[in-house]
Amino acid sequence: MFAQNETKPPPDMKTIDPQWAWSPYQPDTRRPWNLARAGHLYRRAAFGADWNQLQRTLDEGPRRTIERLLAPQADVAAFNQQFDRYETSSAASNSTDALRPWWLMRMMQSPHPLLEKMTLFWHGHFALSGAKVKNTRLMSRYVQQLRGEALGRFDSMLTALSHDPAVLLDRDAGANRKSKPCEHAPRELMAGTCLGNGNFSEKDIQEAARAFTGWFVLKGQVRFIPREYDSDAKQILGERGNFNDTDVVRLLLKQPATPRLLVRKLYRLLISETDEPSDAIVEPLAQSFAAEYDIAALVGLMLRSNLFFSPVAYRRRIKSPVEFTLGIVKGLEATVPAVRLGRDLADLGQNLYEPPTSAGWPGGRHWINPATSLARANLAFALLSPKKPYEGKLDPMAVAQKHGHQTGEAAERFLLDLFLQGDVETTVREAVLKHKRSEPSQELRRTAHIIVSLPEFQLA
Repeated sequence: MFAQNETKPPPDMKTIDPQWAWSPYQPDTRRPWNLARAGHLYRRAAFGADWNQLQRTLDEGPRRTIERLLAPQADVAAFNQQFDRYETSSAASNSTDALRPWWLMRMMQSPHPLLEKMTLFWHGHFALSGAKVKNTRLMSRYVQQLRGEALGRFDSMLTALSHDPAVLLDRDAGANRKSKPCEHAPRELMAGTCLGNGNFSEKDIQEAARAFTGWFVLKGQVRFIPREYDSDAKQILGERGNFNDTDVVRLLLKQPATPRLLVRKLYRLLISETDEPSDAIVEPLAQSFAAEYDIAALVGLMLRSNLFFSPVAYRRRIKSPVEFTLGIVKGLEATVPAVRLGRDLADLGQNLYEPPTSAGWPGGRHWINPATSLARANLAFALLSPKKPYEGKLDPMAVAQKHGHQTGEAAERFLLDLFLQGDVETTVREAVLKHKRSEPSQELRRTAHIIVSLPEFQLA
């Protein structure tokens, strides 16, 4: 667990020294490398961990573990190629419902969980709706594009997606004529993807729309029609020239607002969605990120930092439905029927391939209210049931016994360490453990349900 003097509310972000914040965390007697910090790392850089992963992480320490999470030794390319083929065969369907199970299976089985975590993040950043695109094959290709650069380079990702057919269709830019430039696509690029509101003008949008003329989506393919391109000079973000679509991307990447926006969004994912970082905290990362737009380097810097392993970050995010559910599944070392899981996650508000708006899922407290809290508990109950709908795939007793905990009481304590790394108030621990036991296997399912329904388990 965190030391007693570290579990107090985090200090005002304005008082934190940026140099200390982004320096690598070095375990010591005051801030030891322990089960709580190992679990924290896997909640943020993956979808939770099983017991063997937690124990390996304790042995390896933070530096080696983070290196492995960023670049695992397994053949990730072969794994993804296999799943790409599965998706391609499912893309003949007219609904992204056929794609959801394959992505969930990737998340459950991938040797590179951080890659899938980041792919999901970018899906919320470049948020498209399959219902609007109405082409399952194009939606599959779009997510594969995200995955290909999820830990690569943002400039490459931005360039590719600015000409992605699914993106253009979602942004009403499937026919970008010289006589009627589409303003929706450049507006999304500036407002949501790169600059943020307040860092551009309506004139910038209008001129950028002219730069994107000539691009069409015809039979699912992007084509450039030269006669439809507006070749006159344009004034965009303070610069003038005969700009085209590639120039717009270049100009966006030059603006200091772009790396700042991305650093802040990744801060919410990896550090905290509770406390807004100060400009002083953001600026060093924004400047270094702008040099090459290396996503893995930025993510690695955040994960290794003192700030990441401090109370500023610890349990300072609410798990999304995907994170909540996969945290249970990963901990109990199994896979579950993904078709049903996709439907249940959609009911909880996280429908893969169908974010609610172009801003993605709002996250944070939007995930938790009386209705969704009950729905989460009901989904956890279904997952842990020995019967349908999840066919008893998750068996807490079998996992506990596998790791040497044969009695009911020992198995219950094991589950507290597995799911919460033992980091709960004494009164909560006693309440979880203090009840009459019936048949051991069924009782342990009940205990597991109590644990994953606790407020602490809802936090990443």
